[in-house]
Amino acid sequence: MRRFNTAGPVRPDEHYCVPPLDRGSLAGVLDLIRSKAYFVVYAPRQTGKTSALLALRDLLNGGAEGEYRCAYINVEPAQTAREDVGRATGAIATEIAHEAEDTLNDPATAEAARDLDTTGRPDVALGTLLRLWAKASASPLVLLIDEIDALVGDSLVSVLRQLRAGYAHRPAAFPHSVVLCGVRDVRDYRIHSGSGREVITGGSAFNIKTRSLRLGDLTRAEVEALLGQFTAESGQAFAREALEAVWEQTHGQPWLVNALAQETCFPSGAPLPRDRPISEPDVFEAREALILRRETHLDQLADKLREPRVRRVIEPLLSGDDAAYSGRDFEYVRDLGLVAPDPPLRIANPIYSEVLPRELTWVLQQAMPQQPMAWYVDAGGGLDMDKLLAAFQDFFRQDSEHWVQRAQYTEAGPQLVLQAFLHRVVNGRGRIEREYALGSRRVDLLVIWPGDEGRADRFVVECKLLKDGGSHARTVEQGLEQTAGYMDLSDADAGHLVVFDMREGRTWAEKIYREERRRNGATITVWGA
Repeated sequence: MRRFNTAGPVRPDEHYCVPPLDRGSLAGVLDLIRSKAYFVVYAPRQTGKTSALLALRDLLNGGAEGEYRCAYINVEPAQTAREDVGRATGAIATEIAHEAEDTLNDPATAEAARDLDTTGRPDVALGTLLRLWAKASASPLVLLIDEIDALVGDSLVSVLRQLRAGYAHRPAAFPHSVVLCGVRDVRDYRIHSGSGREVITGGSAFNIKTRSLRLGDLTRAEVEALLGQFTAESGQAFAREALEAVWEQTHGQPWLVNALAQETCFPSGAPLPRDRPISEPDVFEAREALILRRETHLDQLADKLREPRVRRVIEPLLSGDDAAYSGRDFEYVRDLGLVAPDPPLRIANPIYSEVLPRELTWVLQQAMPQQPMAWYVDAGGGLDMDKLLAAFQDFFRQDSEHWVQRAQYTEAGPQLVLQAFLHRVVNGRGRIEREYALGSRRVDLLVIWPGDEGRADRFVVECKLLKDGGSHARTVEQGLEQTAGYMDLSDADAGHLVVFDMREGRTWAEKIYREERRRNGATITVWGA
């Protein structure tokens, strides 16, 4: 039986998959190649770029499109050469030798690549090799260069400029078409040249680019088709709610879809019992397992949170504060895949929305004392949210400054501390869903707690920040409207509004209170902190 792929290029005989070339506009790509274009394909990591390039190579080398000779090289091994152009060129030449020999059965090019002088004239060596390769090729040469943005400084500049220098001689004496593939569009590169002591933009070093194509996430139909392949082979269906949960939690991010499906269908590597359909709880149990294991994909994204340009974009989202980031900051975070590519600004999917605050509060959660479940669960097994939020008030009052500072993103500190507290208490049995709204000074939390007969209790917890110059009455009024709206949207059983009063000079006696208010027919409990 096949599996869902979470590592390396897809192999259709081993993996359930959406055919890589079905995901983009194949006709458009072929038109670019026919027109001798040099163009860019980019997307976040583990989106399927390499699988698409390899499928394109195989298509061009055989069948109806066999009028080309197409080579794929991954230049990531040259990354360790850093600014050493000679070493980087040598590593790239070795990759060319392997591809010429293994894929194209071209021993002459392989030998020329191995004999290439990369020390005497490294700034023209790659261009010379490509010139000889194109001239010796019986068919137009198409070159697919993967992981181009792994190259650094002068090594990257050298490759881009040698491609540009040879461009005018295509197709007789230089590759007919070149595809550069990486995480970011080449126009967004800001290359720090060690030798020139300057910053060179990718757009100027590679101004022969015809187009940039972004490989998108899977569509809802593609996600369902992928899961349908598993059903066709195993005979085990996904319940409609489970299909919806996979889509809603991943929004089609390819690695997440495959990882969530693999963990759902094969928990701990063993097949799920086939005597029933896969349910929504199965999907959420798999989601939690992925997050707790801190899978490499998720851990790499979380690690990016320490970077200042990432923090400038993500922190206002988590706090609901106003944005103060540049267009370049946004482009970088978007290209990492942390935020959605289209407006409004938002975390890319609910799994990332869960991972980011957990990562930022991991140390804080470990420092919190473990809570016995009995005190916040009522006699019927339901969650006593009033008791839980009253306990949070006491907890926050004791040493709020200490806890906020430990949350890493201090502007979002109060909301993150509340989320850490709820997660530490609730997550053993229930779960928390999160919504962030830039510029609203609010965060929406939905606490879901399993009840009787398969029904789950749903509690909205809205967080609002009140800063210097703000009006308490207006903040509460806005919060009540927002809480009531989110209660209606999420079909919640109860609503709570937590107002963090961050104004200077306020005493805890003034900050701490509890009151019940009515809004749009719903009772909402307001908590001061």
